[in-house]
Amino acid sequence: MLYGSALRDDLVRAETTPLVGIHDMYSASLAARHFDGFFVSGFGFAASYYGLPDIGFIAWPDMVAFVERLRLAFPRQHLLVDIDDGYGDPEVACHVVQRLARAGASGVILEDQMRPRRCGHADGKLVLPLNEYLDKLAHVLDCRGDMVVVARTDATEPDDILRRARALAKTDADVVLVDGVRSVEWIRRIRAAVGDKPLLFNQIAGGKSPRLTLTELAELGVDAAIYSTPCLFAAHTAIDAALTELIRSDGRLPEADGPDAVGVRTATALLEKNISRRRLR
Repeated sequence: MLYGSALRDDLVRAETTPLVGIHDMYSASLAARHFDGFFVSGFGFAASYYGLPDIGFIAWPDMVAFVERLRLAFPRQHLLVDIDDGYGDPEVACHVVQRLARAGASGVILEDQMRPRRCGHADGKLVLPLNEYLDKLAHVLDCRGDMVVVARTDATEPDDILRRARALAKTDADVVLVDGVRSVEWIRRIRAAVGDKPLLFNQIAGGKSPRLTLTELAELGVDAAIYSTPCLFAAHTAIDAALTELIRSDGRLPEADGPDAVGVRTATALLEKNISRRRLR
């Protein structure tokens, strides 16, 4: 299957294509019930795999191994993978992209941040000189195979945002992402700057960007939306509440027989669907 082509087909629809952030195999198993597309979030993976913030700790072999597991269990979902700054120089970025293409990724997002990097909605971001980023992007585009490539800028100064957005739109990247967009008006300005190039918007709870519906994004001309952390933050809330209740109840587990309860049988039934041999029947 040509996973990149399948994602491209969805990007040309009139609606905004949602890609929901997942951080481990369990969250992906639940997300697959509701969404046809996953965003393999760097924020979520750094938090779940390392227990660390999204400031450059991810090692590319760990991310590639995660994508391999995802693709085996979820052969039909889009997998758009956050590869941060490509994990180093252009040669490293190209190697990672080739590995992800073989693993079955649908696409990658390559940002223009320089180290020390950080979450796109954090303060203090620094960006590479534009020519240096474009050189790295060119390497990635040369070796992507069928994969979709999202060119992302983390620029924060108004003139630089538009300058970089226009430059990225002129490349062979499939999609442009300006991260940390602060207003609807700025979405309109970026949409105008990139012309006909597909535009992606990143929403993260508590981030700098406005909370918008898919309908509102479609009206603004946004072609795809990534939701970085809904699964991660929901797990945070639910786990904390469950452990608080366990203490309150003196260690007595809750009933697991109700229609909305989750116990060992419910969890096992969910996970059994991911066994690869069952996907081949």
